[in-house]
Amino acid sequence: MNRTLRWVGRGLAAFLTKPTGRDCISPPSGRLKLAAALQIGDVLLVEGTSRISVAIKYLTQSTWSHACLYVGEDALKGLAPLGHCFVEADVVEGVRTVGLDEFDNCHSRICRARGLSLEEKNAVTSFVIEKIGSQYDLRNIIDLARYLLPTPPVPTRFRRKLLTFGSGEPTKAICSSLIAEAFEAIHFPVMPHAAQSALSATEQRVVNRLGLKIFTPAQSALITPRDFDVSPYFEIIKPSLVASFNHRDLEWGSNR
Repeated sequence: MNRTLRWVGRGLAAFLTKPTGRDCISPPSGRLKLAAALQIGDVLLVEGTSRISVAIKYLTQSTWSHACLYVGEDALKGLAPLGHCFVEADVVEGVRTVGLDEFDNCHSRICRARGLSLEEKNAVTSFVIEKIGSQYDLRNIIDLARYLLPTPPVPTRFRRKLLTFGSGEPTKAICSSLIAEAFEAIHFPVMPHAAQSALSATEQRVVNRLGLKIFTPAQSALITPRDFDVSPYFEIIKPSLVASFNHRDLEWGSNR
């Protein structure tokens, strides 16, 4: 039975990850511009065009459907093919390494955690590197079947919950939970939520008097690619601007 479910799950995953033929909304960043802008520990957001990407973008109301972590080539020496510098979670292949060419024709954006030390960056990258080879449980058909209907008629407030409906490993399919776990391991928040209600009345008065903000991190399983984009703790890096963009170099044509 397990073998049958895994076979069906693999076929479904292959169907969902197949490109739809739709173009990205925005132009691709380009390999050279990406390479010039990336730093160790950066989160790369990608606008995918597969069936599962379309569903994730709809459910999260975002341009971004995929996230991967830049760990650099040196960290992957002996572990991955030459040129690989990212770690990502793929529905079919599991946690794997890829190179810049994987995103050459994709619209992308870089999110950079603010204020990390070199040791903290290394801890984040080591966390995901240790996960290389981990597989998504393709027996969990219900986790994959939700993406067969790219735009389900679900109210906006319930769409994020739809991503986590199913088994205990639902969001490995959307990749960002792995990266969120890596940052959570060094106590760096992605999208925290206030936890003031857990305080006693006396503690609450002290917190208010000192102007403190007490929070707990949001569950990593609930983190989506969009959350890195809107997080108050990540800087947004646009490769085209890092590459010394100058509007005076553009050649404008006539609309007539």
